[in-house]
Amino acid sequence: MSVISTVNSNLFDGMAIFVALINHGSFTKTALASGHSTSYISKEINKLEERVGVRLLNRTTRKLSLTPAGKHYFQQCLQIVENAQLAHATLLGQQQEPAGTLKISCPVSFGLSRLQPLLADFMGAYPKVKIELELNDRKVDLVAQGYDLAIRASHKLESSSLISRRLMSSEALVIASPAYIAEYGMPTKPLELIEHKTISYANVKQPNLWQFIDSSGQTSVVNVESHVLTNNSEMKLALCLAGKGITRLPRFNLHGEIESGRLVELFPTYQKSQIDVFLVYPSKRHMSSKVRAFIDFVVTHISD
Repeated sequence: MSVISTVNSNLFDGMAIFVALINHGSFTKTALASGHSTSYISKEINKLEERVGVRLLNRTTRKLSLTPAGKHYFQQCLQIVENAQLAHATLLGQQQEPAGTLKISCPVSFGLSRLQPLLADFMGAYPKVKIELELNDRKVDLVAQGYDLAIRASHKLESSSLISRRLMSSEALVIASPAYIAEYGMPTKPLELIEHKTISYANVKQPNLWQFIDSSGQTSVVNVESHVLTNNSEMKLALCLAGKGITRLPRFNLHGEIESGRLVELFPTYQKSQIDVFLVYPSKRHMSSKVRAFIDFVVTHISD
């Protein structure tokens, strides 16, 4: 007996509605987009959960979110729905034109310095794509919050089921303003940072631990006492320029401040740690044309 002949005839029922519900984020929006009533969509989701035997959604009056099982199931359903859409377009001999809303999460500083100059050109090339861009340094849950992709900067991405593509690398520099150095002196060794005011980044596991590698390859970790702890790189840069402390930032956060003399690099003989920038997205194969178009565009204009 063939595999196809043994498939439950109801196996795919509710998948498209489920994917649409997560993408739209509410029963009301899904109803408007699909032409069905909210009660119909609710019944379809209930039947789907009953058939798969697990709860897929957490429902409250104000919020709709995926359960852990629902996150995994959504990724699989999304792939199936996208494959079906691709097969339909191929069968009709049509080339899918990128269209629809593209929801993106991006760090504030990278978005302003690198992504902002490209958006107008992208929108000109793909007029049917609408952009929903959130500039925020926090880490978002792509699947649960309905993002198509995210841009993340990190020394190393945590292991996950998401797909990541390295976009570029940047050096992390320790910097201070001439005004700060004039008032507090210039540290010549990383260990001296314990006697200085530092501005640290809150969105890492151990923001007060700064690691250094000297020219001989010897690693040392300095436990600084953060005078300021913030989750925003632009704030770190502004406070550093104002002479309020020493900070560490990727070079892509800077706008020529070192070359102009507004900031001074500290410990230049030490090895510079690398910050990688990644494109992160949930779909493994046959991603939507809008996502593929954006990835290709950004890689062409920004990639190393």
